[in-house]
Amino acid sequence: MNNSTCGSRELPGPQAAKYLFLTYMGGLLVLGLLLNGLALRVLCCRLLRWTETRVYMANLAVSDLCLLCALPFFLHFLNSTTDTPLCQLSQGIYLANRYMSISLVTAIAVDRYVAVRHPLRARGLRSPRQAVAVCAVLWVLVLGSLVLRWFLDMQDGGFCFSSRSGQNSYTVVFSLLGFYLPLAVLVFCSLQVVTALAQRPVADAGQEEATRKASRMVLANLAVFVVCYLPFHVVLTVRMAMGLHTCAIHLALQITSRLSDANCCLDAICYYFMAKEFQEASALTALPARAKAHKSQDSLCVTLA
Repeated sequence: MNNSTCGSRELPGPQAAKYLFLTYMGGLLVLGLLLNGLALRVLCCRLLRWTETRVYMANLAVSDLCLLCALPFFLHFLNSTTDTPLCQLSQGIYLANRYMSISLVTAIAVDRYVAVRHPLRARGLRSPRQAVAVCAVLWVLVLGSLVLRWFLDMQDGGFCFSSRSGQNSYTVVFSLLGFYLPLAVLVFCSLQVVTALAQRPVADAGQEEATRKASRMVLANLAVFVVCYLPFHVVLTVRMAMGLHTCAIHLALQITSRLSDANCCLDAICYYFMAKEFQEASALTALPARAKAHKSQDSLCVTLA
C-alpha cells in the first residue's frame, strides 16, 4: 500500500483531530512568524555590535521565516498528484530551510564548543566575519545538495513528495545525512560545553548558579533539537530500512514532520534565553577572583563577545 491509497489531503481520524491539526498549524504559523520576525528585527536593527552568535541567529531567523512562509504551500501540495513548478518551489524552499536550520543550530554548537573548550584558538577562529563566511558556505552546501537532489529525483519521475520520487532512495539518503551527521556533532559539542562549565572553578554562589543555568540551557537546546527532529528521521529510517510504504508509516511521517516544524518557534525562544543565560554567566565570571579561576573563566566570557 502506498501513500496514494491513504486517503485525501486531510489527516485520517475523527473530525476533532482534524480541527486540532488546523489549530496547531495556524498557531504555529502565527507564533513562528511573530517570534522570528521580532528576533530578526532586534538582531538587525536594535543591536549595535554584531557578534558571531548574532550572525548565526540572524541567519537562523531568516531560515525559519522562509520555511514558515513556504509551509502553507508545502502542505497544500503534500498530496498533489502533479509535479508542478509551484509544488517543486514550495517543497524546495521548505526542505532547504529545514536543513539549513539544522546546519545553523549545529554551527552555533560548534562555535560554543570552540569558545569554551579551546579559548586560545577561539581568538583566531571566531569573529563575525568568519561567522558570515561559515553561514555563506552552509547556504551554498544546502542549496547545492538540494539542486542535486532535485536533478536526481527528476530523473526518477518527479521532485514533489507525492510523486514517485517522494519514496525513492535519493530523498531519504539526503534527509538522513542532513540530520544524523549534525546530530552527532551537536550532541558531542553540547556535552563537551556542559562538562567544561561543570569543571570551572567558581568564585561565589552567584557565579555557580549562573553557570548552572547556562548548562541547563545548552541541554534544553539539545533536547528541543532531538524532540523536534529525531522522531521524523527515525520514521524515515524505518521506512527506508524495511521498505514500508503503508498508511501507518505515511501518517507517522505527517505527524512527526509537523512536530519538526515546531522547531521554528522554539528556535527563537530557546536561543534568546540561552544567550541571556550565557550573558549572565559571563558578567559574573568577569568579577575579580583567584588568578586560576580568572584564567578558567576567559573561555566562558569569549562565548558572548
